[in-house]
Amino acid sequence: MSRTFKLAAKAGAVVFLLASCAATGFDPDLRAWMPGALNTADAAARAAPRPQPDDRGIIRFSDYEVVVARSGDTPAIVARRLGIDPARLAQHNALPVDAPLAAGQTLVLSQQVAAGGAAGAVRDPFAGQTAPARAAAPAAPPAATATASPAQHTVAAGETAWSIARKYSVDVKDLASWNGLPVSMTLRVGQRLVIPVAGRKAPDAAAVTTMPGSGSPTPRPPSAAQPLPTETTTPTAEPGPAAPATDLGATRTAASASGRFQMPVSGSIIRVYEKGRNDGIDISATAGTAVKAAGGGTVAAITEDATGAPIVVLRHDGNLMTVYTGLDGLDVAKGDRLSAGQAIGRAGKGGFVHFQVRQGFESVDPEEYLN
Repeated sequence: MSRTFKLAAKAGAVVFLLASCAATGFDPDLRAWMPGALNTADAAARAAPRPQPDDRGIIRFSDYEVVVARSGDTPAIVARRLGIDPARLAQHNALPVDAPLAAGQTLVLSQQVAAGGAAGAVRDPFAGQTAPARAAAPAAPPAATATASPAQHTVAAGETAWSIARKYSVDVKDLASWNGLPVSMTLRVGQRLVIPVAGRKAPDAAAVTTMPGSGSPTPRPPSAAQPLPTETTTPTAEPGPAAPATDLGATRTAASASGRFQMPVSGSIIRVYEKGRNDGIDISATAGTAVKAAGGGTVAAITEDATGAPIVVLRHDGNLMTVYTGLDGLDVAKGDRLSAGQAIGRAGKGGFVHFQVRQGFESVDPEEYLN
């Protein structure tokens, strides 16, 4: 299988996949499929592991907090455990209050949670005064704090985990790990995602030292900030250079000098004779080019192929016949006596004329009979 065919097959598979993705809304990251491995995951900063939550599931960042759900949790259960308003927590994360949560799924808190588990004082709507917060459980260890405060992203319509990961130059697996996304990577409109914090950067290829014999790293391409090389362009209004004159007949396969027949059309042989596979030769020919009799003979038959294109058969001395196909329009009729070089018809739009030589009913290699 040729390299061109392999690339064509891969491109066909990507197009089909992209077409199906457009219909379903799925947006996979196909950069690693492309020739040249156009993958920016190594170039982007890689994410550090998500900070470990405390025993209540809280991870505290510098300006907000998230809570990691347990198996069987709902926003209402999480809110009661933390002593905050269930409706407010659910609305902040675009979820119903009783929505089931997967173990490891994260919810962004809409308010700071006190170290003891309550959200602070709760306003009593009946007394019109601020009532003290209910008794809190024994103080838990402070929530884990990340070294840097990660950004938040609110999912909009049409966005996917892959498109969001590309937007922030993070690995989609890190995005899923930090937010406890399911294997299907499904998102919902309004969902709040925590963008992973950069942990370490990809190594600089220019600074890598390799051992002798191990090969050198690929150099970085020139920066787009550098000036482009000086070049002189030709205005589009000026005519282009004249095309060189090409003798198509000179490119055909050499044949015996003592051949009996001449080429029916001036052109290169683009497909050779193969017994049982191609019982003649294909000669390149522009549509409308005159097709001539390869030798003197009589028009023995005129018929049509499956597409309705004419087929002409000439009978020659010595029990030889020549066959001409790929024609469009004829200048002869059955029974006509033709001399060598006399026009039979014109080449069709297929770009070639098919020419056969037959000894009786057996096909033979036409190049052995051509001048």
